[in-house]
Amino acid sequence: MTQGGAARRTVLGAAVLAAGTGITSLAAGTASAASPSAEGGGHGGNKGYRGLPYPTVIGHRGASGYRPEHTLGSYQLALDLGADVVEQDLVPTRDGHLVCRHENEIGGTTDVADHPEFAGRRTTKSVDGISVTGWFTEDFTLAELKTLRAKERIPAVRQRNTLYDGQWAVPTFEEVLRWADREGRRRGERVWLHVETKHPSYFRGLGLGLEEPLARLLRRYGRDGRDAAVFLQSFEPSSMQRLSRLVSAPRVVLLSAAGTRPWDFEQAGDPRTVADLVKPEGLKWIAGFAQGIGPTMDLILPRDAAGRLGTPTTLVKDAHARGLLLHPYTARNENSFLPAEYRRGTDPAAYGDALGAFRTYFQQGIDGIFTDNPDTGLLAAEAFRPGRRPVNG
Repeated sequence: MTQGGAARRTVLGAAVLAAGTGITSLAAGTASAASPSAEGGGHGGNKGYRGLPYPTVIGHRGASGYRPEHTLGSYQLALDLGADVVEQDLVPTRDGHLVCRHENEIGGTTDVADHPEFAGRRTTKSVDGISVTGWFTEDFTLAELKTLRAKERIPAVRQRNTLYDGQWAVPTFEEVLRWADREGRRRGERVWLHVETKHPSYFRGLGLGLEEPLARLLRRYGRDGRDAAVFLQSFEPSSMQRLSRLVSAPRVVLLSAAGTRPWDFEQAGDPRTVADLVKPEGLKWIAGFAQGIGPTMDLILPRDAAGRLGTPTTLVKDAHARGLLLHPYTARNENSFLPAEYRRGTDPAAYGDALGAFRTYFQQGIDGIFTDNPDTGLLAAEAFRPGRRPVNG
C-alpha cells in the first residue's frame, strides 16, 4: 500500500489504535543482501531519494516521542505511523560492532546503573572537547551491552514513555538492517533509513573508525548504491567525504548552531564555522561531496530572545540553488521544544500547537524534517502533498 493521502491516514489511525501494544525484539538471522521486493518499488522506487514524498517525514531516533529512542520498538512504531524514513545513530562497542545509540554515553538511555557488575566502568571522558561522566559503549563488548535494557531518555517530559522501559535491548545496526529488509518484504516497498556516524573523529582516534564497518554492512545488505534506500549523515564533513569514497549512497552534512565548528574542523585547524558553511561558498563546497544538509531549524527560522520565530534566512533558497536538499531537525510536540508562539499553557511537557509549528516549517520550502512525532509531521505535511512547493522553495 502506498503511503500518501487517504491511505496514509488509514495507516495513522490503525497505528494509534495499536500504539499500546508491545513489539517483540528481532530474532537473529543469517545476513543476506536486500531482496528485490525490499529494494525495488515503493518509497523512492528507482528514483532514489528524489522519489520520496515531499516533504519527507523522518522518524527521529524512531518514534521517540512515544517509545524509548533507538529501540526496535521505536523504529517499528515510526514505520507503522507512516514515517517515510527512520533514523539511526551509530556508535561502536569495544569489539567493533555498530550499535544504535544517540550518544556513546549510555547512562541516560539504558539501565546500566542498575548493574553492579558494571559499576567500575563508570568514568569521565572528553568527547569532542566536552567532559562527560557515565558509561560508554566503547568500554563494553556487544555481549555485555546486550545484557542491558533501554529506557526513556527524558522521563520528566515524556513520563508515559517510561511504561516501555526495559522492553527492548540496544539494537545493532545489522539487526536494524535485517528488520528493514523484513519489513520491506512484508510491505512490498523499501524501508528508508537515515544513518548518522556519531563522533567519528573521536572513535577513529580510539581505533574504532565508523565508516569502514558501516560501508561493509551497507554493501552486505545492498544499500551502498546511488539509489539505495538510505541516507548517510554526520556533523563532521570529513566523515561524509570518507564515506563518499566507500559507497555511493546519498550523504547529508548536519549543521549545528551558527557559531559552532565541526569537531573535525577543530582537530584539523580549519577556522570555518557553521556560519561559513551556510554561506553560498560553503554550500558549494558541501555540494562537492554530499547531496544535502541537515541544519538545525534555527538556521532557517531564527528565534529571538523570547523564543519567538524571526525572519527566515535565505538558507533554503541558497541550498536549493546548489542542488542540496534540506532535512532540518528537530520538530517535537511538547511546549518545551516549540517556538514561544506555538506553546499552549505553562506545562513544559504538555503538547502545544505542534501542527501549526510544523506547517510553518514546511512553508519554508524544506525537503523534509526530523521529528520525534511522525504522525504529527505527516498530518501537517498533507497540505503540502503531492508536490506542492511553497513560493520560496
